[in-house]
Amino acid sequence: MTSQVGSVPRRRFLGLGGAGAAAVVLGTGVLGGESANAFTLRKDNPFTLGVASGDPSSDGFVLWTRLAPEPFAADGKGGMPDRSVRVEYEVARDERFRQVVRRGAAVATPELGHSVHPEIHGLAPDREYFYRFRAGGEISPVGRTRTFPVAAANPRELDFAFASCQAWQDGYYTAYDHMAAEDLDLVVHLGDYIYEYEIKNNNKRGVTVPEQFGTETFDLARYRLQYSLYKAEAPLQKAHARFPFIHTLDDHEVVNDWAKDTVLMGRNPNPDPAAFARRKAAAFQAFYENLPLRRAQLPSGPHIRVHRRLAYGRLADITMIDTRGSRDIQACSYGNGTGRTKACQERFDTDRTILGADQKRWLLDGLSSSRARWQILGNQVPMLETDWDPGTGKDVWVDPWDGYVADRNEILAAVQERDVRNLVVITGDRHQNYAADLKRDFDDPDSPTVASEFVGTSITSGGDGADVDALGQTFLAANPHMKFYNAQRGYVRVNVNRERWLGEFRVLPYVTRPNAPISTRAAFVVEDRRPGVQSA
Repeated sequence: MTSQVGSVPRRRFLGLGGAGAAAVVLGTGVLGGESANAFTLRKDNPFTLGVASGDPSSDGFVLWTRLAPEPFAADGKGGMPDRSVRVEYEVARDERFRQVVRRGAAVATPELGHSVHPEIHGLAPDREYFYRFRAGGEISPVGRTRTFPVAAANPRELDFAFASCQAWQDGYYTAYDHMAAEDLDLVVHLGDYIYEYEIKNNNKRGVTVPEQFGTETFDLARYRLQYSLYKAEAPLQKAHARFPFIHTLDDHEVVNDWAKDTVLMGRNPNPDPAAFARRKAAAFQAFYENLPLRRAQLPSGPHIRVHRRLAYGRLADITMIDTRGSRDIQACSYGNGTGRTKACQERFDTDRTILGADQKRWLLDGLSSSRARWQILGNQVPMLETDWDPGTGKDVWVDPWDGYVADRNEILAAVQERDVRNLVVITGDRHQNYAADLKRDFDDPDSPTVASEFVGTSITSGGDGADVDALGQTFLAANPHMKFYNAQRGYVRVNVNRERWLGEFRVLPYVTRPNAPISTRAAFVVEDRRPGVQSA
């Protein structure tokens, strides 16, 4: 469990030369820290945004914190000086740091929002560790994390949760309090970690917010400020400090429904390309600055690579993809304000892509060559078909994979033809829970089921929600491959072992006031070598 460390004497923190030599690196872990300074803290706490870890490997992980003694400062600098600052860290086998295994220091630079991302290597596999930071004479909360098993290992099981869509203005982060109490190995976050919208006093929490949040996010200072508001939430900090996270992004980390180089729908359609490139560069930098991401995810201007693969021994490969950065603009009448379209032939065009050619090749090659028993695909937008028309026609959203049918058919055909074992897609975006079969071709009623999908609801986005609303009734009638629908808030808890996958939909009755209880609304299993979902 996480804890404060005020009772631990400071003189014991980072006795350099004790358990290994200290390495001083930039926040990215690249360069030396000769120009880094100690600084005198004139406020109470530089660790207002908490601590985190992420992207575990069999011998380490990345650690994260961002110094922000004044997290809501309107200039986005968090109350930090315009100079580099030394941030020390320790990693230990025990929560009281009697068995320290790594000591070092990173350089928090103003260019990266005084964030640090030290990458830790050389640790034992499949083991729990604890970590903490020191800066400005203050010691951070303790974080807990763990390494993955080695590639050749055959672990018995994996426990994780996945979540997405946490609009601050739509409710309280109570789901993260419950998640932090679970017994998990990791958390996968599937995007919409922030929303770019302005936040005003008419929010669903019914609270007053500082005026600097009353504008939409466009530049780096404003994106930084938005992350600060979200990350100051205690339940989110608790979950980050309790488990390593694996992150990807969706649209709202930049702007609603963006596609590669433009925005076709929403409040800012068809922006100037140069202006949109600047906005993406700011959004990606703030994304990197505020999350436990490795150097490989450090953006270069308006470009960022978030697709990557992590191996949990031979039990599971976790493949994270990017369905925003290389996609074609959404098909047909997407600009009509609904996001849906009937009789849209453009969505079937074989040259349209949601992944881009390079990423698609990388994905297929990885699925084909993997020796893992389970293939977990971290995906932003629903892959299954979601038809609004219970009759003979089809009425679909074209922002998710329904607008990129050729890519979907190619991926799912390859799963069958290349005998990919146990593909389970985990998805966010929709603010609804689904359990569904993935068909090789959704336009062929006799098409075989080749994979499974679990779509998780939002943490808060959309407000309190409902169990099965009118849309759910329509979806269940129009989409026989959809086996479950729910529109409450929460997350999905997964236990996967060598024989089966168990996905449990954990839901809250409300989020517009705090302290909601949690329950398991439904559970579905996928059996080894038997694609498709079954009620548990």
